[in-house]
Amino acid sequence: MPCRTASTPAATTARPSREGPAPCGGVPARARRRVGASPTVRPRLWTAMDNRRRGPLRDGMMVRSAAAGFRGAARAAVVLVSALSLSACASAVADVGDLVSGAPARPARDVQIFVDSTRPLKADGVADGSAHFSLATIGVPPAHQPGSLEMASFGAPNRRSDFAVVGRRSLDAETFRNEVATHLSGRIGSNRDVLVFVHGFNTGLDEARFRLAQIVTDGDFNGVPVLFTWPSKGSLFGYGSDREAATASRDALEHLLLDLAALPDVGKVHVLAHSMGAWLAMEALREVAIGGHADLDGHLGDIILAAPDIDQGVFRQQVERLGPGARVSVFAATNDRALTLSGILADRPRLGAIDASSPEGRRALEGLGVHVIDITRDSVGLIGHATYASAPEVIRGIGAEIGAPRDADRTHQAVLGGEPAAPVFDGAPAAVVATPLPAPQPPAIAVP
Repeated sequence: MPCRTASTPAATTARPSREGPAPCGGVPARARRRVGASPTVRPRLWTAMDNRRRGPLRDGMMVRSAAAGFRGAARAAVVLVSALSLSACASAVADVGDLVSGAPARPARDVQIFVDSTRPLKADGVADGSAHFSLATIGVPPAHQPGSLEMASFGAPNRRSDFAVVGRRSLDAETFRNEVATHLSGRIGSNRDVLVFVHGFNTGLDEARFRLAQIVTDGDFNGVPVLFTWPSKGSLFGYGSDREAATASRDALEHLLLDLAALPDVGKVHVLAHSMGAWLAMEALREVAIGGHADLDGHLGDIILAAPDIDQGVFRQQVERLGPGARVSVFAATNDRALTLSGILADRPRLGAIDASSPEGRRALEGLGVHVIDITRDSVGLIGHATYASAPEVIRGIGAEIGAPRDADRTHQAVLGGEPAAPVFDGAPAAVVATPLPAPQPPAIAVP
């Protein structure tokens, strides 16, 4: 079947990948300059399953050895500094580093992302957990540098220097599933994978969309990106209300994961979740497992939890419910000041601040088979809560892990047609039917 793509203001050019072209919704070559990222980039590329770069398997968990990096001499001032950290998830301008790099600028490019949102449609609306769908085209500035999220401080974004929404089209639930399936059609191997990104506390809609576009660009992800965004207030003082909003969004995320796993010829469904979003993602996966689809019927890929704001005891229960086959990786840093404060407020340690080399950390994860990646020495910025996306080598490692070729389906091509076996759960949406894309329409939002 010939490849079709959804309408966009500017065509997206396919780029070479590890397993051949990504003909539908492919992403062009990424820019490689760097601004606002770690001042020093070490010549190593982390891969989540690369045992050579981590310590031995101990007590059912894999721990990467980490040199004693910069942790700050003023330990006594951690709590005071951490008071600033509740805004860490809104990190568009928090991490500042080099402003100049020697690599030449690349042309502007667009990234298409599918969006499943439980945010109310109106500013004064009430979030009730219901989902709304759209297809957004995000413009990546030509001078974008890996690890940076260039956002306008105020006013309209400048396409030459800022991430911007250059197109958006609302979709109903059935059209959303059909268009994701169409974007997958014709792809080969791991290019058939889907990446679901779940953002954290104090994150607005625009920042969430821009962050996923940055992750796709910097991580060289060639599959289909999907954002699950929940109604965070985007406020420094909204931690409690954000937790309630995340709780109300669990069912919607569960349904999204089941829907994606039921698409025709989909590869793996990977989950990348940050901070409070990691708790939401694990709760949704736990519900999926309780419903009898622990591995998404063979389609669950990597579960990557970046700076997870999860109680360590709760995490153990969540992972045990998923079963021994789950591939869970935790990005942790002992100098994450946001999680330090969260642990103080809850009077219980957070998973993302665990020291897996300590006896206490080993006991917390013993027997779970979880991969812990210590990124303390890679910490970026004063807060160090967004290192997973702000340190170029870390985000490249994430991209390398989720995009790694799989021998079992290296030559498997997605072909749109027929109806997949839909999972059975209360309120299950209709199965995907192979239909052509609608006629191109002008974007609802256009930013010069």
